[in-house]
Amino acid sequence: MSAPAPPPSAPVAAVPSLLELFVAFALVALYGFGGVLAWSRRMLVEERKWMTSEEFNDAYALCQFLPGPNIVNLSVVFGRRIRGASGAAVALAGLVGPPFVVVSVIALVYARFGEVPALQRMLSGVSAAAVGLVLGTGAKMARPLLADRYFIAPSIALATFAIVGLMRWPLYWALAVLVPLSIAIAVVRR
Repeated sequence: MSAPAPPPSAPVAAVPSLLELFVAFALVALYGFGGVLAWSRRMLVEERKWMTSEEFNDAYALCQFLPGPNIVNLSVVFGRRIRGASGAAVALAGLVGPPFVVVSVIALVYARFGEVPALQRMLSGVSAAAVGLVLGTGAKMARPLLADRYFIAPSIALATFAIVGLMRWPLYWALAVLVPLSIAIAVVRR
């Protein structure tokens, strides 16, 4: 009896062109006011299948560790992986270019009408929706971690929450402890 084949590590979709890369990240940025993590995961993993859930989680974890905004890092890392330096530049341009124009226009409108009570209530509703998107995406990203029968990844996540969220350690101290621990566990498990 032979062992079952491991799940494919690469997505099934074809490698996107530079134009497809730009359009995809521009749409993610334009859809994702208040945060684009949910939209980027949906686009990269679920819709276009350019990454698996595990690849997305790994890339996003790397991007959280790098300096700068996580999603900007993700666009550069993904674009570079797919199309080299030009892919990184195009994905980044798609992510920041169109929203820059839109946000500039909105800033002008807000400067003029920002004190209107109806606008203030509308912004409260939008922020509640953004919280829901973040929680939903967090749950989707946690699913592959829960498949670990030893519960190691969720334990590291809970330890991180406890150290940073409850014990109020500075993030760099938590990273100094948990990153080497995570690497050591990964090495031992292989």
